[in-house]
Amino acid sequence: MLEIRPTCEHCNIELPPNSRDAMICTYECTFCKQCVDDVLENVCPNCGGGFCSRPIRPINNLKDNNYLGNNPATSIITHKAVDIKEHKAFSCKIKSTPPYER
Repeated sequence: MLEIRPTCEHCNIELPPNSRDAMICTYECTFCKQCVDDVLENVCPNCGGGFCSRPIRPINNLKDNNYLGNNPATSIITHKAVDIKEHKAFSCKIKSTPPYER
């Protein structure tokens, strides 16, 4: 089950559970859309994969207690700003390759 991390790992902007700006990689590294587009260029600095929109967990109990009230988002912040120079050197080799081919 997704942790639904509360902030962008790079800029530390708040990303509440219903945020449409939250992006995740397959390991659930969490960044805001602006950082993914403008800083990371769709290359996760931790694994090299791409990003997709983080799903939004329902706030209401629509079926079988599968909702935010029963399975809350984590409150643990993972903030480790990306070294932009280091990331550019890493991502320049792979950013032109679609994530599904990396």
